[in-house]
Amino acid sequence: MHRIEAKFVRSVLTQDQKDSRVAICQELKETVINDPTLLLNVITGEESIVYAYDPETKLQSSQWKSPASPRPKKARMQKSKLKTMLIYFFDQEGIVHREFVPSGMTVNADFYCDVLRRLRENVRRKRPQKLQNQKLIIHHDNAPAHRSFKVSLFFGQEQHANGPPYSPDRTPCDFFFFPKLKLRMKGRRFNNIEEIQEESQRVLDTIP
Repeated sequence: MHRIEAKFVRSVLTQDQKDSRVAICQELKETVINDPTLLLNVITGEESIVYAYDPETKLQSSQWKSPASPRPKKARMQKSKLKTMLIYFFDQEGIVHREFVPSGMTVNADFYCDVLRRLRENVRRKRPQKLQNQKLIIHHDNAPAHRSFKVSLFFGQEQHANGPPYSPDRTPCDFFFFPKLKLRMKGRRFNNIEEIQEESQRVLDTIP
């Protein structure tokens, strides 16, 4: 016998959730095989918090030292309370829509419907072909605001794709886009929300 550490996962899935993931992935695979242009019509979106100060990772804090040099020490820091929430949508061609949630506002069904209206206007201006071919798919996660009845009514003829429960391979915002944004913001201090938003947008423009 030997002692091993537990593997931390986002959630321990029930058998029904596991079956759901398999069924949804099989359906998606068949859909892509039948329609190779499917991914061209997908617009992915998500919300994330950006802090006025987010501590560096251990890797970012590492230093070159000789074997005889003492190991560097650093006080543990906490994320700041000053923060703003970014909502972002992109497709294979790049940014489609982005905005910051006003201070004191929460992303509920009503607010998210307003975001989707602004997204649709940007799609009409920047990606008119997606609306013309009637194959637009909005890909977002299973947050309560995203799967609310009001949001379902809003889409009407348009499709929206909710992912299977706790499926990291279906969330490119959490595992590709936002980490790239936040890694470049870590260890830097901003004095107000306007500075956070300005720098966030500057970094966004540098991510291909």
